[in-house]
Amino acid sequence: MKQINMYLASQSPRRRELLTQIGVEFSVLAVEVEEQQQSGELAADYVARLARDKAQAGTVVLENANVEQGYSHAAAEYVVLGADTIVVYAGQVLEKPVDEADSKRMLSLLSGHEHEVMTAVALADTSRCWVEVVTTQVQFREISATEMHDYWCTGEPTDKAGSYAIQGIAGKFVSHISGSYSAVVGLPLMQTEQLIQAFKAEQNK
Repeated sequence: MKQINMYLASQSPRRRELLTQIGVEFSVLAVEVEEQQQSGELAADYVARLARDKAQAGTVVLENANVEQGYSHAAAEYVVLGADTIVVYAGQVLEKPVDEADSKRMLSLLSGHEHEVMTAVALADTSRCWVEVVTTQVQFREISATEMHDYWCTGEPTDKAGSYAIQGIAGKFVSHISGSYSAVVGLPLMQTEQLIQAFKAEQNK
């Protein structure tokens, strides 16, 4: 069986930690993709597209890189993982907050209600791209205006989809979760491991 190198097309420290947690050895690639939901695009299709675009952008980086940059692998010798996570309430995608007012708007929607967190995982090389979307239901308790303000002041929600991080202070807002906790953090571990093994098996054929 040939050696297949894994690359993570993400700067997210949470995804790096999660991949490391399940024993995956990888290198990090810096990629840029436009994160804008298209008119009429369903939430699940949107997050799948973002993950796919990131993974495929990673393959382009590898294909264009020279030996001096350390990426001299043949197409069949690597796999690039791209992922994205979105928060969805009543069909509306809640992106990262632009300011405190936007954060309060999002948390007010989520307060006392159930919402969905969708995480897409994509694996790609130059000849194929597989994508899987994992949806988790998260129930929030009621959150007071004071709590919303205090939470914003911690700095935690500023770069988080839906304006919260379940693995951080916002964990105290969660009354119930149905699905994959790690997917809400940023990567569904079970599904990711299974997808990696299946993808590598296909490459080794």
